[in-house]
Amino acid sequence: MATKAASKKPAKRSASEPESVEAFLASLEHPYKQEILALRQLILGADPKIAEGIKWNAPSFHTSEYFATFQLRAKDGVQIILHLGAKTRDTAVTGIQVADPESLLEWLAKDRASVKFRDAKDIGAKRSAFTNVLREWIKHV
Repeated sequence: MATKAASKKPAKRSASEPESVEAFLASLEHPYKQEILALRQLILGADPKIAEGIKWNAPSFHTSEYFATFQLRAKDGVQIILHLGAKTRDTAVTGIQVADPESLLEWLAKDRASVKFRDAKDIGAKRSAFTNVLREWIKHV
């Protein structure tokens, strides 16, 4: 009997698996949930190496390191923090260079920036520029 009970247990899932993100988003109550879902798809579509997980209690995205995390406390739209993961790097002192001709980035530190979207229309208008910024950003991860 113990063997049957053990075999019925679901396999443990890592917190970084997409199923965890799906469950997190399914239970998320947020005034900009549709915009969050749209941005999630945009980020995942920017590069095939991008994967997702829950980090810092929010949907986050990574290649070799986490580089983008939703800031879910924003009340006037959706905010995404671009960073270089949790490890200290030399770029924290020297900074990184990212092409941003549309001035989407609000620099919070030399290695961390924020991108804000007011609504779905704003996401649509910034879609291409944001995708290009993401592709530039992940070169530094």
